[in-house]
Amino acid sequence: MTVHTIGELLRQWRHRRRLSQLDLAIAADVSARHVSLVETGKSNPSADMVLRLADQLDVPLRDRNRLLLAAGFAPRYTERPLEDEALSAARDAVARVLRAHEPYPALAFDRRWNIVMVNRAVEPFFAGVDPDLLRPPINLVRLGLDPRGFAPLVVNLVDVRGVFRSRIRRQLAVAPDAELTALYEELLEPDSEDASSRSVESDVVIPMILRVAGRELRLFSTITTFGTPMDITLDEVAIESYYPADAESAAYFEKTGGDVRAVPEQRARNA
Repeated sequence: MTVHTIGELLRQWRHRRRLSQLDLAIAADVSARHVSLVETGKSNPSADMVLRLADQLDVPLRDRNRLLLAAGFAPRYTERPLEDEALSAARDAVARVLRAHEPYPALAFDRRWNIVMVNRAVEPFFAGVDPDLLRPPINLVRLGLDPRGFAPLVVNLVDVRGVFRSRIRRQLAVAPDAELTALYEELLEPDSEDASSRSVESDVVIPMILRVAGRELRLFSTITTFGTPMDITLDEVAIESYYPADAESAAYFEKTGGDVRAVPEQRARNA
């Protein structure tokens, strides 16, 4: 495994953010010369300086630990499972957000799009999914695009795939990840069908259109994240909430309470 110095890692993150040494220095309120000395290994930054530069570079908490280790310091950020007692308040907050969104679907997932919690309106959609896709960890991207998953329900599958592609491209640009890259290459590499579709980048909202019980439901989504997490797990958790895009879809969910079909045994943690 390649071992990088703190200077090399900071330079990589600065290039990734398309910043000059002067840009970073101004943002971090330090001299450009100091940034240059750190990157070339001629100056050893303090732990506080590493974190100050990392903050301006918008480095994820997981990678801030790597920067600290490279500089010879102990990691500052813990990583505990969401079920850990120390995260009980945050876990309860996620559950409350999910429950409050009913009768519309909402779910929480991690940095690799593995589902960690769902509300009751999501559970019924698992009924027709191949059991192989419901073995933990349940991956939202695979679930949404695989013919054995939700794909047969999605009317505008090309558009939805394009949205996934754009989001994960941006995510990888912010923080490269080998497993997420493998998922992208497996499910989201452009093909001839996608090449002929319109770009999703120019649209304000791309609805997901589902064909359920003989009718089409139009949904759009929003993403919620923790504002100032100090734990890696919380830094990487996102809540996706789906809203009806028209009155007919809203009326359907409100009438059924989200119970669109029989619910199988519980597959993911229910809020």
